[in-house]
This record gives sequence, structure tokens and C-alpha cells, in this order.
Amino acid sequence: MVKVMAVNAGSSSLKFQLINMPSEEVITSGLVERIGQEVGNFVIKVNGEKIQTQTPIPDHQVAVDLLLNALVDHHIVESLEEIDAVGHRVVHGGEDFDDSVVVDEEAVKKVADLSELAPLHNPANIIGYKAFKEALPDHVGHVFVFDTAFHQTLDKERYLYPLPLEYYTDLKVRKYGAHGTSHKYVSQQAIEMLGNPKESRIIVCHLGNGASISAVQDGKCIDTSMGFTPLAGVMMGTRSGDVDPSVMPYLCKKLNKTADEVLEIYNKKSGMLGISGISSDSRDIENALFNEGNERALLTGLLYARIVSKYIGQYYAELGGCDAICFTAGVGENAAYLRRLIIDNVSRAFGVFLDEELNSIRSDENRVISHQYSQIKVMVIPTNEEVMIARDTVRLLDL
Repeated sequence: MVKVMAVNAGSSSLKFQLINMPSEEVITSGLVERIGQEVGNFVIKVNGEKIQTQTPIPDHQVAVDLLLNALVDHHIVESLEEIDAVGHRVVHGGEDFDDSVVVDEEAVKKVADLSELAPLHNPANIIGYKAFKEALPDHVGHVFVFDTAFHQTLDKERYLYPLPLEYYTDLKVRKYGAHGTSHKYVSQQAIEMLGNPKESRIIVCHLGNGASISAVQDGKCIDTSMGFTPLAGVMMGTRSGDVDPSVMPYLCKKLNKTADEVLEIYNKKSGMLGISGISSDSRDIENALFNEGNERALLTGLLYARIVSKYIGQYYAELGGCDAICFTAGVGENAAYLRRLIIDNVSRAFGVFLDEELNSIRSDENRVISHQYSQIKVMVIPTNEEVMIARDTVRLLDL
């Protein structure tokens, strides 16, 4: 047994799981948030109970030290020597990384150079790595796991934009995708649920506050909905997804705003929040729809489902058919009414039907929710990016 720390460092937060491998048993998990603010918040799970501490956490090094001290103080580990490796989520790997990688100076430099493509995320990911590197013994191995790596199997005709080609060759403007760790995990789970066939055609719908769809053929991603940035693709919690590019200069003129200001609206005031006027949280919208009959809540659900189902139709065509449609992440796993609306939109064309009773059940387990006569299986597969991070860490460090 080896103990792997799976880390997701944000600009002001740090999520973690300590996982026993290869059993994939989660020993503990938690979150450090409001790093750099006057009072930070630290939550760690001990024997199934959440222990919360509020204290100043000025930087990521303090956050990491707080976490590691808590592991020993609560006897989750008796010594930091028990931690064998750390896997770090990194948002953007550009074209440099088509797989996870053992961290060395060159990898750190490349991730730093890619910060221009993910300015809010990559610098924080590096800070998290350096903090753990500083705090843990030298023998502990570190691995970078990239959100973009799973999508590096896209071919040129799918990742290029129809812009002057030098914008790609000189400036690296292309589709990169995101949520790759989730798409990889969910598609692997789906293949197992299908009986591990040699050939498979899977559409993964990662629907959370951020959302993306992917087409996975024989375990490899051939297309995905997010693009140069995580703003592209389907409608999300506060993000618009795809919008006619000409809307940007039009709004700049009409609202007397800069391009950056309109981009902020696209990112933080659009999507479910912008259409509903209620919330970016699908639970609030569902409540307004079913308990209040709110018309904007209904419009939000219908628009969201229509956009997702269009991508499903597109990827069905690209894959030449489909064996499984998989729902995952917060919305995909829990919003039964949205799953129903989405599948209803494609049911007649593709012969796919839900079992209403199975769709209504809430569960943390992988499950099939389609009707027995459905020509395509519909699955709900809770994503587990931390386990995927731990798997890659063990594989690359040969633990």
C-alpha cells in the first residue's frame, strides 16, 4: 500500500484527498479556502467527521503546513514519512503535455510558460507544488496531472479554428479543452460497465458549474466542447458557452464597455445565472421551477438541455453511433429533470430512452438509468478526478 496526496490548488484555495493505493480508499479529504484573506477556512475529515478551523492563512505554504500538521495531529498519519507521493492537478498543459508527467525543473518551467493560457490557474498550481515540495521529505515524488492532456488526441481538423493559420503556428490559438481528468475517468468507468469491449463510442457530459462534453472512441478523446479557454462550448453556471463573436464588439459599443469588461460578463454573469436571473446553481433554478412555476427557470432548463443535446447529436455523428451517454459532475449527477430534458431531445432520432424510476434515484454509485429497450445506454457516473490523479501518480512513479 502507498499513500498518495491528490491536490487541486486554486488561486485562493487548496482541495486535497489522501488516498491509499491501489485500493483507492480515501483516508481523508478536505479544503483550505480564503487563502490570502483576513481569515481563512480549513476543513478536514477525521473518522468521517468534518473538523473546521478558521485562522489567518496568508499564503499556500501556510495552507500546506496547516494541512500536513493536521494529518499528524489527528493521527491520520503518524509521520509525514508515510506519504509516498503527491499528484498535482494542473489546468493547462498546452501542446507540451499529452500525458501526466513526473515533476522536474523543466516541467515547472513549461507550466509557468503556459500561464498566459490559464492565468488564474497555472500559477496557483505551481505555488501548490512548491509548497508541498518544501514541506515534505525529499524522497516524496511529485506528478503533474493536466486537465488538457486527455484532449491531446484530437486531430488537426478538430482542434484548429478557421482563422489565419499563423495564429495557430505562431500564437498557439487552437482548441485545448478542459475537464480532461474527469472525462478520462468517466469514460474508463463506462467502458468497464459495457464489459470492456475492444471498440466503444462514448459521449461524456461533464455538467457542473463548468461544463463540457466529449466524444471518446475506443478510450481516446476525438472531440470536446471547450476550446481555447473554458468559456467555450455549452452553457454553464455563470459562463455563456458559445456566442457569435460579433456580439462582443456590438456590446462594447452599446454598453460603452471594454472587451475585458464584456468578457467578464460572459464568464461571471451569463449562463444559468444570466438567463434565469435567479442563481448559477441548478438546485435553486429547479426549486424555482417546480415550487414557484417560475417561467425564466423553465426557459433556463429548456435552453440548457437544448444546447447539451445539440452537442450529443454532433458527437453521435462524429463517432458514427454511440454505445453510452454518461452524465457526471454536480449537475449531471444530481439534476434528474435536466437529464430527462436532454435525453428527450435526442430520444426519437437515436432510439434512446430513460427509465423514469431509475433516473429519479439519487445515488453515489455508478448506474445505468436508461430503459431496457433503449438502443443506447444512459449512465450516471460520479466523477473522481482525485482517484485519476492518484492512479497517474502511482503509474508514473512506478510505486
